[in-house]
Amino acid sequence: MIVNERISAYINSLERELPKELLDLEKDALINQVPIIKKDTQGVLRFLLNYIKPKRILEVGTAIGFSALFMSEYTSEDSTITTIEKVPMRLVEARKNFNDSRFPHKDKIILEEGEGLEVLKSLVMREKTYDFIFLDAAKAQYMSFLPELMKLLTCEGVLITDNVLQDGTVTNSRYSITRRDRTIHSRMREYLYTITHMEELDTMILPVGDGISVSTRIK
Repeated sequence: MIVNERISAYINSLERELPKELLDLEKDALINQVPIIKKDTQGVLRFLLNYIKPKRILEVGTAIGFSALFMSEYTSEDSTITTIEKVPMRLVEARKNFNDSRFPHKDKIILEEGEGLEVLKSLVMREKTYDFIFLDAAKAQYMSFLPELMKLLTCEGVLITDNVLQDGTVTNSRYSITRRDRTIHSRMREYLYTITHMEELDTMILPVGDGISVSTRIK
């Protein structure tokens, strides 16, 4: 927890209630310890979607489909959400949820199955572009994804990256991080430095959830 737990809990208590079908899916995910976007992040995403009103959304990291279904709730009827996932067990759950009649806006969602980088390259080859990208996949791969994401992101488009502060540990010395997590730690620091220093992007980092970055393409 980056922000004081009591403050975070109070802010979350002020959030609008999710539609029942999403609330049920969120509860199931928490019970089964499936990682989904936190309440804090949901609030930021909803605000940005309502404000920006994107038409073509790309999500890298579907998991069970909660965030794609969440975004479908707060976008216009003519918008599309393309979401990428490679993990077989997650794909089973995502397909089930995307075919569930409880979710009224599921038809906006296009599921792309496969390894993230390969799918991104395929989207580039197909000349796809997106005005809103939500990156929430394998953290060690963010730097590898970035060049392809920049090819897909339109001018004035927005790139949201989740979990960038890694529950605050990104600020720690490399040598205080357990050996198995050092690669992710160093790659995340590299990613954050890169997106905050790219001429093409204007980026801010928010201590929300496990940390999110919000980047707008200005060139």
